[in-house]
Amino acid sequence: MAERRVVVTGIGTINPLGNNIEEYFRNLEKGVSGAAPITHFDAEKFKTRFACEVKNYDPNQYFDRKEVRKYDLFTQYALIAATQAVEDAAFDFDKLDKERAGVIWASGIGGLKSFFDECLGYAEGGMTPRFSPFFIPRMISDIAAGFISMKYGFMGPNYCTVSACASSNHGLIAALEAIRYGKADVMITGGSEAAVNEPSVGGFNSMQALSTRNDDPEHASRPFDKDRDGFVVGEGAGALVLEELEHAKARGAKIYCEFVGGGESADAHHFTAPHPEGIGAMKSMRDAIKDAGISPEEVDYVNVHGTSTPLGDIAELKAVKGVLGDHVYDINISSTKSMTGHLLGATGAVEALACIMAITKGIIPPTINCENRDPEIDPKLNLTLDKPQHREVKCALSNTFGFGGHNATVIFRKF
Repeated sequence: MAERRVVVTGIGTINPLGNNIEEYFRNLEKGVSGAAPITHFDAEKFKTRFACEVKNYDPNQYFDRKEVRKYDLFTQYALIAATQAVEDAAFDFDKLDKERAGVIWASGIGGLKSFFDECLGYAEGGMTPRFSPFFIPRMISDIAAGFISMKYGFMGPNYCTVSACASSNHGLIAALEAIRYGKADVMITGGSEAAVNEPSVGGFNSMQALSTRNDDPEHASRPFDKDRDGFVVGEGAGALVLEELEHAKARGAKIYCEFVGGGESADAHHFTAPHPEGIGAMKSMRDAIKDAGISPEEVDYVNVHGTSTPLGDIAELKAVKGVLGDHVYDINISSTKSMTGHLLGATGAVEALACIMAITKGIIPPTINCENRDPEIDPKLNLTLDKPQHREVKCALSNTFGFGGHNATVIFRKF
């Protein structure tokens, strides 16, 4: 069967830089930090007391009270971003074949807050254990995909991808392949996470994975800086509507870009640390480039995973150089996590949107907070420091890597 081309026809987000696409793109361009003291819980006793939270969020603006009871926060974010993307795609639902439309949604952790609250309630209870009837469906990671499909009646492929911080890119790739190989004509895909809570922050603190720059949270996420001390946890969601090219053209859809390829690999090295030479990351990028049918020299922008961890940043840049060779000096590289923080299972979707911004607007979002560049980093690399850069971007590549050694790379191209 001939592969079918896949395009992006709708986008949506809610994340620490904005509660819609317009706010997100504007603050990416301005180099705004989303980090601030934690408001979701009393973090006074924690080593890290700040995060990149969604701002000005009131669930009652989006859902009625009965719905809020059913949805963990990660599902709320998923439904908000997906709704924006579907509205942006502007389908005529009377003509859309819903049996040919599906949802593949990602989350690295799912309803962690719901799980934590129910366990607290059990521990504080009396002789008879009491659990909410919504406990299990609020908690499970696949439920967001299910609720999105129910909202729109989409009966095609429907499931969740879970691979820690690579979850969203794996979901995007699965949705791409569902359309490519004829299983669907339309897919809603993306990811959501709501991990600014006690067990998440406490757990990452115990691993010494989070920055503890409590006196200066806005500058805590500092990829490539020699004084970086860990990532800043974030929350939110990103959504893309993918569509088979001829299907999109037939209905006169607005096309943002083409989704041309994806690559996946494993480090097979360590359960939390990346391979020091970036071997798995190189395989993921090379496979994505091969899958896209392009040459390395066609890549103009790389949105790196760039979490601001001591090991990860160095290993990834080694991998990018290993794949792109001397062409690496002609491209822009940036880490938008310097602004959004690390959205864990949602990060790939939110960073795919940053790539779409680069392609459609010709604006490379900056890497902020790199004040003292790590001397181990090649000084000739253009890390797009401090300010956005304007250039034509025909092809953008985005990496995500997850605990367990999971790697996933996606590539978008100007249509």
